[in-house]
Amino acid sequence: MASSVELTTLGHRIRHHRVSRGLTLDELGAQVGVAGSHLSLIENGKREPKLSLLQEIARATGTDVTDLLSSEPPNRRAALEIELNRAQASPVFRRLGIPPIKVTKGTSDEMLESVLGLHRELQRREREAIATPEEARRANTELRLLMRTRDNYLPDIEQLAEKQLKAAGHTSGALTHRTVSIMAEQLGFELIYVNDLPHSARSVTDLENGRIYLPPASIPGGHGLRSMALQAMAHRLLGHKPPTDYAHFLKQRLEINYFAACCLMPQTAAVGFLQQAKKERNLAVEDFRDAFGVTHEAAGMRMTNLLTAHLGIPLHFLRVDGAGAISRVYENDDLPLPMDVTGAVEGQIVCRKFSARSAFAEQNRTTEHYQYTDTPAGTYWCATQTGATADGEFSITVGVPFDDAKWFRGRETPGRASSTCPDDACCHRPDAALTARWAGNAWPSARVHMQMFSPLPRGAFPGVDDSEVYAFLDRHAAE
Repeated sequence: MASSVELTTLGHRIRHHRVSRGLTLDELGAQVGVAGSHLSLIENGKREPKLSLLQEIARATGTDVTDLLSSEPPNRRAALEIELNRAQASPVFRRLGIPPIKVTKGTSDEMLESVLGLHRELQRREREAIATPEEARRANTELRLLMRTRDNYLPDIEQLAEKQLKAAGHTSGALTHRTVSIMAEQLGFELIYVNDLPHSARSVTDLENGRIYLPPASIPGGHGLRSMALQAMAHRLLGHKPPTDYAHFLKQRLEINYFAACCLMPQTAAVGFLQQAKKERNLAVEDFRDAFGVTHEAAGMRMTNLLTAHLGIPLHFLRVDGAGAISRVYENDDLPLPMDVTGAVEGQIVCRKFSARSAFAEQNRTTEHYQYTDTPAGTYWCATQTGATADGEFSITVGVPFDDAKWFRGRETPGRASSTCPDDACCHRPDAALTARWAGNAWPSARVHMQMFSPLPRGAFPGVDDSEVYAFLDRHAAE
């Protein structure tokens, strides 16, 4: 599915070639076998043409399909209109509640330049006003968008994980702690569980003496301990060097998490399980979770690696806290997500109508909450599981576009909601009557939230207190 910007550019290029040939919409339509009104929708970026129609348009206008599909605007005027379309579609502008300008033939280039100047200044001021550490947020956003283009799938790491599992003798079923220990031994490491790990470290690897230090306990079932050990091994297997900046650090973190997921839910077995469930129209995160003995969140995230690449299903994943803030996210199905001016999604408040938040109101939380949600980008089906930690409630959501709900258990749900976010009137703006009733008569005291992606300590171990780590290693090296 092409983005709105791609469709807008395509429409401008078709119009440019049509006008260059001196053809009206109806004249071109007669040559390619569609109504002029249909062509008008395509030229205005409101409808995506089939390839066969594009080929006919290219032939009639004396060009080729590759030229029509170029991402470059055909002229300066088109570039201005495309930039304005993008600016007026941004969350920053939409939050203002100002009606967008409708560009016509009579709109001068000078007026477009002036309006775009205001939009650029609005974006600049918004960037300056961001309170969170900008470098880390930008790096995280760039990495998320990169993984979106890859459907969150890294085949090289998938193959590496299966190779290591085979060497350790793992064939099927949940990955045991014993097998993880064997994998470590084959790399020349011993897993040691200690009570005095540095507070800021999840694990510490002693490269000199071949030891990986881990905490003695983790979440029930030990899912975390297996993951942490596998992540530590992944640094060695993937040839990681000390990161040079936030982007490098985040890329390494993503790769070691991916490797651990590949080991806990190996590609061959996981894809086979999912394909069979799809065949039976019974896909479910909870079944996938239980089959491999992992957490609900791990199973949901693993689906983002495999469903599109192997089953052709686009999807989204959300981890949301009790207040509605997104802490972890992935989507390649165009779900409308809240974002700041940099494109960052983490820390943003998700729509109240989304299943990720409405599930908190359910009385029975032992099973998944199913819901259809109508959004400006279409209708989505979602399955949400809630949970709680010492830090509060959270929800895990996996959802797909309406057409793909047919493969999932829970598709028969009558639950349905309608969201118009990022329109503030959807769920962020209070009812007019309540506003009139309480304006000037209420004074809430805001809670101060910890900022997402706070700056990392600079040192040999990014994000970790170097002095603690070196003292820890020196203490245990003598044992």
